[in-house]
Amino acid sequence: MTDFIVAIPARYAASRLPGKPLRLLGGTPLVVHVARRALAAGAREVWVATDDARIVDALQDSGVRVAMTSERHASGSDRLAECADIAGWTDDALVVNLQGDEPFAPPAGIRAVADTLAASGAEMATLAVPVGDAATLFDPNAVKLVRAANGDALYFSRAPIPWHRDAFAQSRDTLPPGQWLRHIGIYAYRAGFLRRFSTMPPGRLEQVESLEQLRVLEAGHRIAVAMTPEPFPPGVDTPEDLARAEAILQARA
Repeated sequence: MTDFIVAIPARYAASRLPGKPLRLLGGTPLVVHVARRALAAGAREVWVATDDARIVDALQDSGVRVAMTSERHASGSDRLAECADIAGWTDDALVVNLQGDEPFAPPAGIRAVADTLAASGAEMATLAVPVGDAATLFDPNAVKLVRAANGDALYFSRAPIPWHRDAFAQSRDTLPPGQWLRHIGIYAYRAGFLRRFSTMPPGRLEQVESLEQLRVLEAGHRIAVAMTPEPFPPGVDTPEDLARAEAILQARA
């Protein structure tokens, strides 16, 4: 098995759902659910990188380690770069960045992104899933990607890519034959590249699309993309998402 660490960025002041890591899901804080998924994946270590003592308190006796990081970080990757220094990870340590709003992240998917990085030799790895309907393809909140024959990402976009010129000239209501891919926001990288990434200036493409991973491609680095072995249910960004997650949890009980 691939030896890996899972690191979970957990910022308290989420704009659309303030205090998100501590919102209760089935009576348990959201961040604790995510930590349990990481533990179930078989990670050597699970860390939560946060900026709030209340999140530290919520994770007591959870089996994970906690790094208190700056409130000023602009992204989860920046927060994890500080966590890497606090934890003392060597540059070759394989780190999976699991978002703190993914309470149903499948352990098999967490392992898959670590395995993909280890097997590919790329600087980063991530996962994708086929797009199942035209509404998702044309939704700018659903990030799409295209990849090369070797599995490396060619581009990520909020736009529908690739653009089927002939089919979409006729209708945008149904998907023509072919496979479109939606990005799943989980990443793996070596701790050394994570540190490098946090010092790289935002690229032009990243600023246009507001997609952090484009910084890596624009700088000439590889991102390996594998298909997820299990579906990732949607994460929790809004009160409506939290209510939906509660319904999913109750249905699984």
